[in-house]
Amino acid sequence: MILDTLANIGKYASLHQHFAMAFKHLQSLDLATLEVGKYDVDGDNIRVIVSDKIGMTAAESIAKFECHNKHIDIQLCISGKETMGYKPRNDCKNQRGEYNLEKDVVFYSDAPTTYFDLTDNQFTIFWPEDVHAPMIGEGQIKKLVVKVKI
Repeated sequence: MILDTLANIGKYASLHQHFAMAFKHLQSLDLATLEVGKYDVDGDNIRVIVSDKIGMTAAESIAKFECHNKHIDIQLCISGKETMGYKPRNDCKNQRGEYNLEKDVVFYSDAPTTYFDLTDNQFTIFWPEDVHAPMIGEGQIKKLVVKVKI
């Protein structure tokens, strides 16, 4: 997992073959006026999802404690305060159900061991080994998730 600010995002371009394009796209956006929706950036390799909604309780988010096998998540808080839960996948013991190939998601009944906050223009990168519980918060949270194919 990586946690940083948008101003430093270029430092991570070499970590994955699709990151340079994903970061260039992020830097080209006017985040304040970005519309809610799903956007293709590079076919199946890079997709963007923008949401703007009220945060969830920790219990609601932990009920969807998730990770992905085929995608890296770059989650950027555009505005608001978003708390996220995290636990290394190797430390999770209670997988809930089977892996959903179509949605590229697997859920766990474990609880996060770490919580952290994202505010305006902060991002995190979750690799497949990072189980996460996003969107914890009390107010409006506008965020962008970049799905990068492994």
